[in-house]
Amino acid sequence: MKKIIFTLMAFAVCLSSVSYAQLDRSTSKVGTTAAQFLKIGAGARAIGMGGAYTAMSNDIYSVYYNPAGIAQTTEGAQVTFNHAQWLASINYDFAAASINLQDFGVLFMSLTSLGVPEDKVRTFEFPEGDGRVWDATSLAIGVGYAKKLTENFSIGFQLKYIREAIWNTSANGFALDFGTYYVTPFNDMVIGAAVSNFGSKMQLDGRELLFNFDPNSNPDSGPNNVVSRFETGQFDIPLTFRIGLAMDVIRSRYIRVTTAVDATHPNDNTEYVNSGIEIGYDEMIFLRAGYKSLFLRDSEQGLTFGSGLNYKFSDQFAVFINYGWADYGRLENIQFVDIGMKF
Repeated sequence: MKKIIFTLMAFAVCLSSVSYAQLDRSTSKVGTTAAQFLKIGAGARAIGMGGAYTAMSNDIYSVYYNPAGIAQTTEGAQVTFNHAQWLASINYDFAAASINLQDFGVLFMSLTSLGVPEDKVRTFEFPEGDGRVWDATSLAIGVGYAKKLTENFSIGFQLKYIREAIWNTSANGFALDFGTYYVTPFNDMVIGAAVSNFGSKMQLDGRELLFNFDPNSNPDSGPNNVVSRFETGQFDIPLTFRIGLAMDVIRSRYIRVTTAVDATHPNDNTEYVNSGIEIGYDEMIFLRAGYKSLFLRDSEQGLTFGSGLNYKFSDQFAVFINYGWADYGRLENIQFVDIGMKF
């Protein structure tokens, strides 16, 4: 079984290395991928810890960061909803649900949504609006499975359908997330590794790309008003490889202090590190802090803070509420709130 574990972990690392082999380390490749909403993050607990969640993934939000982690949960089922008012009044939401089939593993599904509010269509002729409105939406729907291969080692994956639309044009794609989660003998330190958004390219298409064109610029000779189409390019989605460590540095009857760190390698930016800490009292009240995107070139991100409450009504039913705050430098600060149930 140990050989199987190390083979799977080596496979994940090698696959990621091949995917990034042609990247030029001297360039950041910012702005070269579509579906940027896939990089925002999910869960106020993870946000409060600076996004260092690859090895902390032992709850419903592991379906976003490392799908292998949810196999470590003991609850029969979990549901959650997360909301954030993103930059420029953009609405960002995440929802997920899971069911634990015990020896058969864990099944789960997730929904990620980002929406730009409606606005007027403005043209040179009608700068105050021509009576029409436009909006933009981004959506990812995922289904996945995770399972323990041993008591301390689990794997998981998620298949996602991705769609982005602006007015009457849209792009579609598919992606795969997969990860591993290993609890080591050293003070139960956790090593997590995950690959996110390994999938197809996306290309905008729709009726707004059609236009009439006169190839001769002369309506009296040759064809005119030829129906033509703007050509759009194909763009990769934001493929990301993460490896993380997490460990309880203090664990007593009532107090737990957990530290976590993630190293991240994206295909559209430079490498960076996330780090975080969580202090829990009686596994009911939590305080969190972290730092996001350390070493990332030209980053506006930085300190994060958070808090949470996990209240057990019984051994079979609990409700959790979390709050996360993230600094975005010269941009607005972002606040995340989530609520969920375990039963």
